[in-house]
Amino acid sequence: MVTTHARLRHSKAAFPSERSPLRIAILGYRSDPNVGGQGVYVDYLSQSLAEAGAHVDVISGPPYPELTSDVRLLKIPSLDLYAQPHHGHYSLRPRHLLSPTDTYEYFGHLSGKFVEPYVFGQRAYRFLKQRLQDYDVILDNQTLANGTLRIQSSLKLPLVTMIHHPVTQDRTLALEAAQTWRQRWLIRRWYAFHHMQIRVARRLNVMTCPSEAAKNDIVDAFGIAPDRIHPIPLGVDQSAFRPRPHIPRSPKRIISTASADTPLKGLPVLLTAYRQLLDTHPGLELVVIGKLKNGQARRTLSELGLEHRVQFKSGLSRQELAEEFCRAAIAVTPSLYEGFGLPAAEAMSCGTPVIVTDGGALPEVAGKAGIVVPRGNANALATAIADLLGRADARRSVGEACLKRAKAEFDWRRIAPRYLSLMEEARAHAC
Repeated sequence: MVTTHARLRHSKAAFPSERSPLRIAILGYRSDPNVGGQGVYVDYLSQSLAEAGAHVDVISGPPYPELTSDVRLLKIPSLDLYAQPHHGHYSLRPRHLLSPTDTYEYFGHLSGKFVEPYVFGQRAYRFLKQRLQDYDVILDNQTLANGTLRIQSSLKLPLVTMIHHPVTQDRTLALEAAQTWRQRWLIRRWYAFHHMQIRVARRLNVMTCPSEAAKNDIVDAFGIAPDRIHPIPLGVDQSAFRPRPHIPRSPKRIISTASADTPLKGLPVLLTAYRQLLDTHPGLELVVIGKLKNGQARRTLSELGLEHRVQFKSGLSRQELAEEFCRAAIAVTPSLYEGFGLPAAEAMSCGTPVIVTDGGALPEVAGKAGIVVPRGNANALATAIADLLGRADARRSVGEACLKRAKAEFDWRRIAPRYLSLMEEARAHAC
């Protein structure tokens, strides 16, 4: 998918100090915005910091992002095993054995571990070791690896680390959903990197996260002092995600976003609620932004007989995604947990009424504008959807409240200066 970069039409934000513009490197072990929310974050953040006057490089492993012309992309190649035929099982070459990092990446991957954070951290450390004078501050996008810690401890570069939410949440929900001992073993194997992330996080000086809920969960899961974590909400590209009065809303269309078929996203709960609603709303549509994969959602579709009723759409540009939000009567985020919940904020920016669960930070995103239901409760979700479907005036008022909140809270022009201030704090801490 090629992402359309609608430029964030921002005026230059005032810099938080009288120093020269910050030279910032953003680290991401995979930063393509089309494969997950962390890539969208890198895209938004790098562009908004550049608009605010900083000099920004994104240092990324594959899959790589597509960035605005104001931001430079520096690629750190890996074996990229998930993109290879047979998941890279036959990708090892003799030259890889000359590199301990390549060797670990291959055999760790082969044994069922998720090793991308660790190996990217090693490569990023070596990369920055040769460029100590190029940057004033480094922002790590949740790599939380031994190598990124060495950037702070050995290279003495000011480091700010974004933790979107503790990966222990994903691990716990995945284990709860597992049905066999083999599935539980594979899940524990896959998430083994969480021990490294906890150990590294406890030694970091400056961290940020996107919500108060995420902060509380990070403190509890990682054992970190609360005063070392500084929540800053995420923003939305409001030049793309905005109301489009010329696009008629379908009064019988629900939209949701599922970037991954994992228990955390709660898609089976929405599918169950949708099946209940079809008894009283036979013409109801459900559009899911994301690819249907072989997983729990596909099994639920089959069990409920919904294979030909639910539309899955992927490969959309940012503009096309915004238009989908504008066509829908209601946007639903059924996640069991979110550290923020960017799709809900994007839908709100389009003036689309949102229904979210009480999982993680979603009530913070919706505020008093959206509707909040208990997570994992298909009956409550169906009731909330039916209530809005039956009242056009309620959909209109909730949509207007969502738009007002989005304009006030999710504007990068207000958010970027907070990042710059935190980065200045990290510089002062490193001195």
